[in-house]
Amino acid sequence: MINALRKKKPEIEEAPAPAPRPEEAGKRWAIEARGIKKSFKAGQVMVDVLKGIDLLIEPGEIVLVMGPSGSGKSTLLAAVSGLMKPDAGSVIALDINLWRLPRHKIDRFRLANCGFIFQGFNLFPALTASQQVQIVLKFMKLGSKDRKTAADAALNDVHLGHRMHNRPDRLSGGEKQRVAIARALAKKPRLIFADEPTSALDGENGNVVMTLLRKMAKEQGATVLCVTHDARLAAFADRIITIEDGRITSTNADPAMFANHH
Repeated sequence: MINALRKKKPEIEEAPAPAPRPEEAGKRWAIEARGIKKSFKAGQVMVDVLKGIDLLIEPGEIVLVMGPSGSGKSTLLAAVSGLMKPDAGSVIALDINLWRLPRHKIDRFRLANCGFIFQGFNLFPALTASQQVQIVLKFMKLGSKDRKTAADAALNDVHLGHRMHNRPDRLSGGEKQRVAIARALAKKPRLIFADEPTSALDGENGNVVMTLLRKMAKEQGATVLCVTHDARLAAFADRIITIEDGRITSTNADPAMFANHH
């Protein structure tokens, strides 16, 4: 028997769609986030991490989100990519209202459309570099021959063709990061979410990775949202968004602001 008095889980408070600004009129967005809020409990206190953020990104655009530690960058990325449900607001990604979907459909959306690059690598200790890349393609129902071809190509793109049979314990930190990047790019995602993708890389390999991301954006129409402290990446971005204390402070910051930062 259903208990009619049982409390329902609180629904997300969806932000009303504001009237578009003149510069937004007629534009199509790959990601349209409105009124995103997120709080976390720290001891007995609720801490507001995101305070009503709007984020609009066009298809094929490379956007960096930059700001000090604790400003809400990674939380914002998680909210707009379907990894963490915001407390309020809406996220429309590729014309799909993400947080109105049940969890299993959000998981399917991410598998079909998103590539993720995290600074923690998230590699399986028992798998070779090639197998790390192929495992995602297997979930996408690609045949074994196609999986191997795609994995080999992705690993060669990040200059790891000679390491494809090595397991993580035989790879350096930078090589592990490049395996994780190859895994994200091999399935040719329409949306790429990167959290400090160059944190373990030297300048040369960082340039290789960002050149790849830019190529995917410009040649394949992938949309790239990258959270970073690395000022060197500013040169690769179409636009830089700055965030501080849970609020966006600029939606199109001047790259020259970061030119001399290291």
